[in-house]
Amino acid sequence: TRDPILWDQFIDLAQSRGHTVYCVTAREPSIWNKDEVEDSIGRLIGVKNCYFTDGKAKEKYMFDQGILIDVWIDDSPRFITQSKKLFAGVFPQ
Repeated sequence: TRDPILWDQFIDLAQSRGHTVYCVTAREPSIWNKDEVEDSIGRLIGVKNCYFTDGKAKEKYMFDQGILIDVWIDDSPRFITQSKKLFAGVFPQ
């Protein structure tokens, strides 16, 4: 979200080279969150590639969906392997 032009270009390049891009967020799947994500990154990668873990660890959540992520790019990497709820109140959002 800090540099959407950079990430839009990165997504375009990755997809043009045959890579699948997913958006995996620890956000809850509320209408507000879904609209925000699907109207931004979802327009580039497809809404079917947007996942909302509702605070669960992202890697385990995606594994449970049958998807193994090879490369993670994350502004809060601790939530890839740890539950967001585990850190509630410890780190700023």
